[in-house]
Amino acid sequence: MSSDDVFWLEAIKHQGTSPFNPDPSYKVFRNVKDFGAKGDGTTDDSDAINQAISSGNRCGGGDWRSSTIVPAVVYFPRGTYLVKKAIIAYYYTQLIGDAKNRPVLLADESFNDMAVIDADPYIPNGGGKQWYTNQNNFFRSVRNFVIDVRRVPASKSQGTGIHWQVAQATSLMNIDIYMSTASDTAHQGIWMENGSGGFMGDLGFHGGKFGIWGGNQQFTVRNVRVENAKTAFQGIWNWGWTFQGIQIDNCEVGFDLKTGGRTSETQSVGSETILDAVVRNTPIFIRSSARSNGVLAGSLVLYNVTLENVPVAVSDGNVLLAGLKDGTTTIKSWGQGNIYKGKNSNARFAQGDLFAPPLPTSLLNKNGNVVGKMHPQYENIPVKYFVSVKDHGAKGDGKTDDTNAIEDILRRYARENVIFFDAGVYIVSRTINIPLGTRLVGEAWSVIAGRGSNFQDVHHPKVVVRVGERGSMQTGVVEITDILFSTVGPAPGAIVLEWNARGYDDDPASAGMWDSHIILGGRAGSNLESKNCGPGATPYDQSAAFMSLHLTRNSTAYLEGTWIWLADHDLDLPGEKQMSLYAARGVLSESEGPVWMIGTGPEHHTLYQYNLVEAKDHYIGFAQTESPYYQPVPSAPAPFGIHEGYNDPSFPAGTNHSWALRTLRSKDIHIFGAGFYSFFRDYSQDAIKTRTSQNDVVDIDSDSEVFLYNLNTVGVQYQISVDQEPVVSYEKNANGFADTVTFWRH
Repeated sequence: MSSDDVFWLEAIKHQGTSPFNPDPSYKVFRNVKDFGAKGDGTTDDSDAINQAISSGNRCGGGDWRSSTIVPAVVYFPRGTYLVKKAIIAYYYTQLIGDAKNRPVLLADESFNDMAVIDADPYIPNGGGKQWYTNQNNFFRSVRNFVIDVRRVPASKSQGTGIHWQVAQATSLMNIDIYMSTASDTAHQGIWMENGSGGFMGDLGFHGGKFGIWGGNQQFTVRNVRVENAKTAFQGIWNWGWTFQGIQIDNCEVGFDLKTGGRTSETQSVGSETILDAVVRNTPIFIRSSARSNGVLAGSLVLYNVTLENVPVAVSDGNVLLAGLKDGTTTIKSWGQGNIYKGKNSNARFAQGDLFAPPLPTSLLNKNGNVVGKMHPQYENIPVKYFVSVKDHGAKGDGKTDDTNAIEDILRRYARENVIFFDAGVYIVSRTINIPLGTRLVGEAWSVIAGRGSNFQDVHHPKVVVRVGERGSMQTGVVEITDILFSTVGPAPGAIVLEWNARGYDDDPASAGMWDSHIILGGRAGSNLESKNCGPGATPYDQSAAFMSLHLTRNSTAYLEGTWIWLADHDLDLPGEKQMSLYAARGVLSESEGPVWMIGTGPEHHTLYQYNLVEAKDHYIGFAQTESPYYQPVPSAPAPFGIHEGYNDPSFPAGTNHSWALRTLRSKDIHIFGAGFYSFFRDYSQDAIKTRTSQNDVVDIDSDSEVFLYNLNTVGVQYQISVDQEPVVSYEKNANGFADTVTFWRH
């Protein structure tokens, strides 16, 4: 086999480090064959694989709930890996198979564990206790595998591909799971009973009782195919999931949804948003639970769904929407739930057409569906075209100023090579400019962090990383994968990431970012940890950024699986200790589009999470936010002021929390699924049940054109305001723990 036939990740020199790990010999990259795995299809490789994952005193089991100092890439070369025991995916781990020739994980007939890959094991005799806190089970990725459980007896639910109880900064991609098609099959592709996710995409499920058996606060699912299963998607509970680009073939039921919960004690499926779906030869597309006391709980949005030989489109025991037994029909838009329009505070309960508008053509591919693009992996580029930043002077040790080295590398290699950021923490002291034509690849979420005097002045903010030239109308490719952008605080004048890149008009999503995040504080080396931000610290000492992400006027952006987190707790201390940090602004988009935000989540910023100003042509789904835990003490915008140069919102009387979403003179904004949560009021959760954690959370001005599908809120009195006047109250929209507006347009 020539070197060009080997996936670059296997062939490249591995010199990534974890700078704040006390063991200088700690290895980030691990090849499972170096630990004894054979990949011959006959040897039990379970122990060798788990040794590759766990070696180095990593974060797993016991009371070690999270850590940023033990990252790992666990690599599987091509081959068939027989497993008789579960592969335990530790915290802060990327399990990556050969993208050129995906390895097979083959469950032995004796397999008796919960799943082939288990991301949150139950502790034996632990009374239901698990390794990790499900809502805080961050930083996971599994990609490029075939999982085969067909040797496991069909009647055993242990024939499960992945137990995926996870939260933010997690992804599954490029995976196919093969299960039994026997009449008594109990096999499952993914089993997920809890968590706060997350993104998954580019998956295939073949056979089984369930493709995905899912319960999680929120999730974004893109480009998934299920064939020959009993049920493609089994929903047991959620607040909101968004499914984009789904294909179902030859199943008995497409979506089987447990609905009907009307209180937080009876939470079931809150909302499902399904768009760009194709369903073939499946008797029932959507089946939900029956009505409860004459009221149908559970919100449903269907948008651009094609049914071929599907007799029943939606049923709750009675047929709510018919399909065609023989033939093809398309559902343009259909909804079940409360519908609102503009400033009218009265809901209309609907089980019928939504008469929703078409999306702008700039957001659609040639087939008329919302654009989707898988995380680039460069499997066909030989390793000789990859340039390691550590080979060219960058240290990534969390203390050396790497600005000059990174600038030189980008100037010399960006347009002709793929730039590989070996695992590490790269400190920069002035703005790094990433030109068009750049492809950046991290390793276990390599960190680029701004530090120093350039990022101190809150009145004259400076950019840490600038992508593309501001104001330019030039077009080109920019791809960023597996990178974390951050600051070493305090940094009250830091704009962490400014996005000016404009992709090609005829190549949607050519300027984008995948599995890359903005993480502020709460991690080793950030100088914004609980030891630095405890009692007696001032807001300046605890200030992490001026703004997290700015999409400028001429930019286009494809953001997939992007978490933008101002830390609310310390990731490296036992007990996940709560802490107070401050960052003024989340995501400001002034882009005239197209912009795709697929599985994005800004959290805990003081003024706003999303601020869309004179923006156009945005697709957002699922949007997830949390308000700061300390508010209203002090009330927004304190401890920051209003900066006239950045179109900050105002805060009228009664509005003392950050806005989850604010728009100003914006057009064609389409939000397919949102979860805007206010869990705390001055660190207390007593106000959640009375919906008084926060008065209002969304403000749309009269000059904006916004379409909201399945808006879910927690702890909020008024779900939607127009021109800062509350319009939609939660009272008519109770839907379990959350409250749901099925469709609102303005």
